[in-house]
Amino acid sequence: MRVHLVNPSHVSFGVGVITPRWLYVIAAATPLEFGDPVIVDETLNPIDISTINAGDIVGVGIHTGNALRGYEVGKAARAAGATVIYGGIHATLYPDEALDIGGAHAVVKGDGDAIWADVVRAGHAGTLRRIYEGGRIEGTEFIRARWDLMPDNSYMWASVQTLRGCPKHCSFCSVWRTDGQKPRPRTTDAVISEVVELRKRGFRFIALADDNFYPVPLADLKMAARRADPTTLNNLTAIRNERFELMERLAKLPEDMIFFTQITMEASEDLEFLAAMRRARIKGALVGVESVTAEGLKDVYKPFNAYGDELVKRLRTFRENGVHVLGSFIFGLPSDGPSTFDATAALAQAAGVTFAQFVMLTPFPGTLDFAAWEKSLANDETKIAGVPITRHWLIPQANRPKVYTPHPRMSADEIRERTQGVWDKFYSLSQIWERSKCVKSIKSRLAFVLISKLYRQMYANTGIATDSARVNRSAQWARMIAKPCRRLFVGKPMPDLEVPA
Repeated sequence: MRVHLVNPSHVSFGVGVITPRWLYVIAAATPLEFGDPVIVDETLNPIDISTINAGDIVGVGIHTGNALRGYEVGKAARAAGATVIYGGIHATLYPDEALDIGGAHAVVKGDGDAIWADVVRAGHAGTLRRIYEGGRIEGTEFIRARWDLMPDNSYMWASVQTLRGCPKHCSFCSVWRTDGQKPRPRTTDAVISEVVELRKRGFRFIALADDNFYPVPLADLKMAARRADPTTLNNLTAIRNERFELMERLAKLPEDMIFFTQITMEASEDLEFLAAMRRARIKGALVGVESVTAEGLKDVYKPFNAYGDELVKRLRTFRENGVHVLGSFIFGLPSDGPSTFDATAALAQAAGVTFAQFVMLTPFPGTLDFAAWEKSLANDETKIAGVPITRHWLIPQANRPKVYTPHPRMSADEIRERTQGVWDKFYSLSQIWERSKCVKSIKSRLAFVLISKLYRQMYANTGIATDSARVNRSAQWARMIAKPCRRLFVGKPMPDLEVPA
């Protein structure tokens, strides 16, 4: 009996940008008596079902975007005689779906770190329950990933998680509802030890794959300080101090190491925190800008973000403090109009955003947006390929719409076409070359152009285009670009590197 762990994807690129961390964490949680699990990441290459034998256990991790492909894999594995177990955010939200149409024998909800070993043993003994509650474990219980099982020459960046949970409550995000609003940080020792292991293996670039690397904004500290009971203030202060301790120790690692993370816009007001990020060589951050208008920010429950000239100022503050921004923008909000698209593209360029992603508003399960959208369609019997529109992730990929929420002023096609137009403009060769001035040498600027084009192929054309031929061409281009791009990020292994004191 062997354990297989599968990260499903309907598109494979041969090389991945960032390691899918959950695969290697759950691999570490697999009991030793069953040997090393077989790792399958379909963003690299599709699974070969013939490698699965009767009696094997197949664990499939799904989020909403890859749930349908995950169900295809699960059903094929079950047909081969394997025991199929699902986990991940989507399985946590819809366990019955995985059981009813995904071929699941069991579903693990919540964190799998602590409970996976029990599930595997029960699967081997034939005593599986249908549902297992993994819950939300504390950071001290997070399991260190089995990076020794990673295939060679497959990823550009590695990933290390320093905490789970986000205190915000954005309407389009499910993280705060699935991972909770209480930050659950790992110990600094555990994080640094894992980072050192990855540098030993040749990884110079590492994503700190957190729900929110900046969990304690200054505004929350001020609010807590006004309370008579100091408990909240003490807890927040401890978490903030832990962030600074972590960054201080990251700064002591080899100077060729670069880190990337995800933070909220509020960090732009915290110059002490930005200075610590700079010393730690956290040189990039995904920042959820979402909208460039006040009305748009109200639409997504994100009033703490800035807009207009103030937004430009805050985004420039990141850059001035050595942090390059990957700005994330949402199109299709109720307050958006045709002028919003050009305004967003212009602001992103004016603010010095190094990279950007432009996504269309999609009601994802577990979010407030989805709950309101689903309720509004309670009497709507619209189906596509026999699937209710409120279960859009089950619609076959070729038939799946790109926009789901009716807009008061624009059609779905107009939103999609204008979104694609912003991608095309922002990632035009002239604008990429202008932004490449953020690096110095001609070689580095050419590398910046290559990476920008790869990012666009992977995330824009394969996600927005409705023409399957265009999607396939983009995947092929990404495959060709990805391998030479990877060489730009890796370094010489440092097998003798030790954890700094």
